[in-house]
Amino acid sequence: MKRVIPFIFLVIIYTGCSGKKEELVSGRHIYAMHGMVVTAHPVASEAGASVLRMGGNAVDAAVATEFALAVCYPEAGNLGGGGFMVVRLKDGTSDVIDYREVAPLAATGKMYLDSAGKVIEGSSIETRLGAGVPGTVDGMLRIHAKYGRLKFCDVISPAIKLAGDGFPVSRGQAESLNRNREYFISQNAVPPSFVKGGQWKEGDVLVQKELAATLVRIRDKGREGFYSGTTADLLIAEMKRGNGIITEQDLHNYSAVFRKPLSGKYRGYSLISVPPPSSGGTILLQLMGMIENFRMGEEGYHSARAVHIIAEAEKRAFADRAEYAGDPDFIKAHTDALLKPGYLAGRMKDFDPEKATPADKIGAGPAESYESNETTHYSVVDNEGNAVAATTTLNNTFGSSIVVQGAGFLLNNEMDDFSVKPGSPNMYGLVGGDANAIYPGKRMLSSMTPVIVEKDGKLFMVAGSPGGSTIPTTVFQVVTNVIDYGMPLRQAVDTSRFHNQWLPDNVAYEKNSLGTTVLEELRMMGYNMKERGAIGSVNAIMVSSDGKIEGCGDRRGDNSACGY
Repeated sequence: MKRVIPFIFLVIIYTGCSGKKEELVSGRHIYAMHGMVVTAHPVASEAGASVLRMGGNAVDAAVATEFALAVCYPEAGNLGGGGFMVVRLKDGTSDVIDYREVAPLAATGKMYLDSAGKVIEGSSIETRLGAGVPGTVDGMLRIHAKYGRLKFCDVISPAIKLAGDGFPVSRGQAESLNRNREYFISQNAVPPSFVKGGQWKEGDVLVQKELAATLVRIRDKGREGFYSGTTADLLIAEMKRGNGIITEQDLHNYSAVFRKPLSGKYRGYSLISVPPPSSGGTILLQLMGMIENFRMGEEGYHSARAVHIIAEAEKRAFADRAEYAGDPDFIKAHTDALLKPGYLAGRMKDFDPEKATPADKIGAGPAESYESNETTHYSVVDNEGNAVAATTTLNNTFGSSIVVQGAGFLLNNEMDDFSVKPGSPNMYGLVGGDANAIYPGKRMLSSMTPVIVEKDGKLFMVAGSPGGSTIPTTVFQVVTNVIDYGMPLRQAVDTSRFHNQWLPDNVAYEKNSLGTTVLEELRMMGYNMKERGAIGSVNAIMVSSDGKIEGCGDRRGDNSACGY
């Protein structure tokens, strides 16, 4: 159901600037004509849409949304993490900014191993040593300077107000904060704002004064307001409070990077996504290439045959990820070779239509011869046809749950996304090799997969998801649901999903997603089927041929769309 936004202060901020404005509407599934923002939290969606309504473009709204998520969605929104953003301008040109975290200068390949060479449990996840150098603030400042239209102080203002005045937590958010209460207390010398005297309840107001002060410093001093001065001093003090190794030099050196987007075709549609050090775009385009010769629309949605084809393609893509994927500034990622039609056709040559191929029989392909679980995604489209797909993360839910004392933001635990020990799985069960080994200044591999889809050269869809290793397969299924099965956007986003990542050798599926007969057929084909909870949480936008903008937030979570 559509609803007028309840956070009146946001409306007041923006209505007086340029006369009468059209009313914002929000909900899980809505339509609008002028602009749309879809995020993991209704307050963030409303903040971004309000910036659109005051005359900002998609990048202005995206930056406002990112900072708002750092306040109202601390599970994954952040100042202390990083991410990837795809921008498609109204003229069809596109860009990617990589604001992924990097390994500190003092990082080593053996920093999480004991004297016997074994991984020290929790060392890359639960300690200050697990934090990479944050990239979000630098990334937002750089993308806004390049493409933004409004003054930066106006774009960051909603986040400052949300942090200083507070916002009402949702029921799910209250439960999440309560579940993490004791861990917050144990991880911090002083209880952070996420801990209150009693239990959180739906509608309780979460105020974050220290975070508001940090945002004000960013507003007033730009990059220097985070990577030097008071905020930097507080972050370094937090490192010294434990075993962290981020230094003043690390903060000074950090720089987000503009990269050439990955692009590919699928059944006449064009897809734009992110290159390494995210593996997500590569996996997405590999999957599209490996299944394009199959008539998926005729196989029957979630039939045993359709699941079999997709699962086998996923195995091969993730095997390639383990071998080749890493920071392209440090290793040869082989991306062009991995996406060549001949290479992808060769990967499926040993596909057996009657049975599963065991994981130990699948290795990476010969690329040379062919020359998370907490993350959050938001999608933006403005009234001119500019679009943004951005995925950002702290890695685990609330990152390490360590809050920088005095600065109010959470530390990431992204160092776990490196191959802590080549061949050993990370927290998502992903196995990596030397290409993703730890090295000072290197970006850790990611699975983030923001995507923009074009149809006949025009903007068609913007999408992405959280979910660690399940991100690329989630985005892949939503896109193919629309293209191959003709699903409306809401059905494509909300319908059930499954996932295969090569190792461990199983197909994970959401409860009640596959019929009893289908499950039995797949088991007889040799699959180890594993039921699990929700897979991904997609926030997507679709633009119709008449210009109507459709926004859809996944039923899995507090996702919400807001437009006007």
